[in-house]
Amino acid sequence: MGNRELVNRLRDNINQVFVGKEKIVDNLLICLLAGGHVLLEDVPGVGKTTLALTLAKSMDASFGRIQFTPDTLPSDIIGVSVYNMKSGEFTFQPGVVMNQILLGDEINRTSPKTQSSLLEAMAEGQVTVDGRVIKLPEPFLVIATQNPIEFIGTYPLPEAQMDRFMMRLSVGYPEREQEIRMMELFLDGKTVDKVQVVCKAEDILGIRNEIKQVKVKDNILNYMEDIVEQTRVDKRFVLGASPRALLALVRASQANAYIAGRDFVKPDDVKAVVRQVLAHRLVLTSESKIQKEDVMDVLDQIIIMTKIPV
Repeated sequence: MGNRELVNRLRDNINQVFVGKEKIVDNLLICLLAGGHVLLEDVPGVGKTTLALTLAKSMDASFGRIQFTPDTLPSDIIGVSVYNMKSGEFTFQPGVVMNQILLGDEINRTSPKTQSSLLEAMAEGQVTVDGRVIKLPEPFLVIATQNPIEFIGTYPLPEAQMDRFMMRLSVGYPEREQEIRMMELFLDGKTVDKVQVVCKAEDILGIRNEIKQVKVKDNILNYMEDIVEQTRVDKRFVLGASPRALLALVRASQANAYIAGRDFVKPDDVKAVVRQVLAHRLVLTSESKIQKEDVMDVLDQIIIMTKIPV
């Protein structure tokens, strides 16, 4: 079985449990295969945890979950050195981050100090504890969930933290037919614990290497650069897209092309992922907020105005 067929099986397996949100599943797989991380933003109870757990079970990956609260400490995530009185030495007690799929539930309910403890893990695939560098298992994917900012007891994620997420996705409520289907599956006992394993976590590493070989021509690179550059000069934004955002856009476009069965990137691949990759990294000016401007609307205008390469 080819790797592309394996991706299709993985997608279908998740869609059997996480019903009616095929686009969300596709974007999650793009982040996984492109080596990025995902921020799921929505109200509680729409299946964010189910999605993360289904993915982990489908690829037989180790899964860790942490429920963020105001008193969660960085050591709860990355681990801590504990003194062993018998041996007279410090031993490392690993934190929840030492898993291939890490679900950080309600990340914006914890303090900025604890949020920032994930930065090194997300950017470099490692953590540093008491001067000791510890590599994380591969593939490593953080799926963080975030409550809408107007919810009580939330801390806004710092811009540096937001920039570490390849995509921000919103699950949303399912359609009527999808929700009825979800209830039918629930009554039939088709829950997360019944999910089949369709691939190994190690297979994902091979697919990532193949995605890096997907060709991106100069005119496509210039198209991406034009969009990103426009976010930086548009006076409605006080903060435009970073170079990290541009690199994430390149890799996500490659992954989208790969899933579509191509070995080259088209403008359609860029347009398929650009909103999810860039929107959460952009910050409106105070004047734009007063005028009720919306980040997504402004970004859509930039995408429409940017010349599409032939």
